[in-house]
Amino acid sequence: RAFMILRFRLVAILGASVCTRAFTLLEAVSRDGLRLTSPRMMATPAGLAILFDCDGVLADTERDGHRVSFNRVFEERGFDFEWTVEEYGRMCEVGGGKERMTAYLNGFNGYRTSGWPAGYESPTTESLTKGLPDDPRRLELVRELHARKTALFQELIGSGVVPLRPGVLRVVDEAIAAEVPLAVCSTSNEAAVRTLVETLMGPERYARFSFFCGDVVPRKKPQPDVYNLAAQEMGLDKSECVVIEDSGIGNQAAKSAGVACLVTK
Repeated sequence: RAFMILRFRLVAILGASVCTRAFTLLEAVSRDGLRLTSPRMMATPAGLAILFDCDGVLADTERDGHRVSFNRVFEERGFDFEWTVEEYGRMCEVGGGKERMTAYLNGFNGYRTSGWPAGYESPTTESLTKGLPDDPRRLELVRELHARKTALFQELIGSGVVPLRPGVLRVVDEAIAAEVPLAVCSTSNEAAVRTLVETLMGPERYARFSFFCGDVVPRKKPQPDVYNLAAQEMGLDKSECVVIEDSGIGNQAAKSAGVACLVTK
């Protein structure tokens, strides 16, 4: 009964059409017996596992949390730019905060045409590895900026300024009641994600989540690595997993991993 209630909640919050497609897929896989045969995989007690993205899914943290924190760091360093809501929305096409800043400073989508801040205009190399500068000074800069931004973001979340999205706690509580495994799979820093979940959901709910975040995988979304890792580490059959995302790169990551995905706004 708890599982059926959870299904209805997902439909109510995320929309009937996307949920129907995902659950139809899961039921078809179950009916036809298409199971992964690896001994490391096992069916979940409820026949379902939910893998949440964090930003934009659990809470509207991108616009009112991460963007605000990035801009505060830029202001602290005396940089002559800030990210508008529209601009930051475009930047979210890049997974990962350090990678996002690197792309912006390199002129991603035509932004930041004046290039890197003073003192960083002449690198030893313009090449990138996994979206990050190979030049040591530029790499040090984006790491420093991101570390400070993460600290500011955690302070912001701790203050309660950014609430959970409506309906999230209901879904989480009903998943827990139905013994549905839960995880957060995010490109964001793990400490920041853990702070958000524990602060906004409380320690008891927090303890029921697994976390796969930040640099835990070498390739971030839209690559499937984080969802592959979650399924492997949690002992999940992918046919029983449902990912909840809010972005194109997240949906692409889930699809590439072979996992059903619900995209919410």
